[in-house]
Amino acid sequence: MAQPPQQATPRKVFRMLGVSSDNYPPQRVDVAVLFGEELAGRGHRIDWLLQSEAACSRSYATQWHGGTVWVGATDLGTPLFCRIRKHVRGILHDLRVFALARPRNYDFILVKDKFVSGLSALLAARLFRLRFLYWLSYPFPESYLIRARDGTARYPFLYRIRGGFFHAILYRALLPAAEHIFVQSEQMLRDVAAQGIPESKITAVPMGIRVASFEIPESLERRVIPRGERCLLYLGTLARVRRLAFLVRVLTAVTKELPDVKLYLVGSGDEPRDEQELIDEATRLGVTSSLVLTGQLPRAEALRYVLEADVCVSPFFPTPILNSTSPTKLIEYMAMGKAVVANDHPEQRLVIEESGAGYCVPYEEDAFAQAILTLLNAPELALAMGARGRRYAVEHRAYGFIADLVERELLAVASRSAEPSR
Repeated sequence: MAQPPQQATPRKVFRMLGVSSDNYPPQRVDVAVLFGEELAGRGHRIDWLLQSEAACSRSYATQWHGGTVWVGATDLGTPLFCRIRKHVRGILHDLRVFALARPRNYDFILVKDKFVSGLSALLAARLFRLRFLYWLSYPFPESYLIRARDGTARYPFLYRIRGGFFHAILYRALLPAAEHIFVQSEQMLRDVAAQGIPESKITAVPMGIRVASFEIPESLERRVIPRGERCLLYLGTLARVRRLAFLVRVLTAVTKELPDVKLYLVGSGDEPRDEQELIDEATRLGVTSSLVLTGQLPRAEALRYVLEADVCVSPFFPTPILNSTSPTKLIEYMAMGKAVVANDHPEQRLVIEESGAGYCVPYEEDAFAQAILTLLNAPELALAMGARGRRYAVEHRAYGFIADLVERELLAVASRSAEPSR
């Protein structure tokens, strides 16, 4: 008589080996906070293979949030040869996955935004009978192809090759083979599913915040922005792919009614020409005195600028690439109690509608300018919107809540990894 299939024992902790494009130490909150603080803090064992952020000629191992990180050597040079050598070093370092997976000390291997190394991790998982998971935070293959076409890539030919190669690896090998897939937004979930991947094995995990990093003082006095100055602010990368000359043109429209308004751009580009393009546009339009570029700042200082700004803006050029993202800056603005002006982007529209934290307008200069002027001319309205946004961010986008979602899926995979062989 056939025996009924045995049920896997529910797991309370999991053992994970992560292979990620993030450098060590991780800066992105979805690794540093979600995995490092939240999930590791709940007793899960999480080890990583990462490449060094700082100049490093030899690999080494270190402890991080109760787990081990094997840190790979890197090359920080900017010439093409140095960039290629950096990638080769990363791929060779990630081959360590075979030695780490062999003892079967893990329930699964999770690969985040890696492609060639993702194939190595997939093979190791198959050889040593471990579950394989994938985390896609951004549509990198599609982005490489678009940058090759629109001229924003430094080496268009190489970007075209890389984009096509990575697209084939991702959608024909890694995602079909993955036990479960995590993406950054509901729109990205739909985009991935359109490539033939079953929606049932995809979970959307939006970007969130570490609430303790967004404390607002009871009494706010300006320290980095001059007192009495009215301003709008953008926090984030100034890379050309973001097309932030749009904001310079918005600033021009705003200053026609309020000549004293300043635009603060807090961040830096990938290359010097990214920022120079914004300066050139401001010069052409005659608003250089109203444009302030702070450069890249330590996180605490950057958030101080956000705290002191009157209005924060989150423009996303409407392309399929950016439409699938989960904008971190929008939630960070809201966590700092700021009224926001954002364009009609899938997740931004959802968040603004649910929170009432600002205005979601078409991606048009006049629409942005009018929404900004409304808030600058009505500071009490801006304060009320900011308060609603702060409440929403704390209640819906704190990483404690997001960790519950991810933990549930990872424990389910870990439980299946314990199923007896049939």
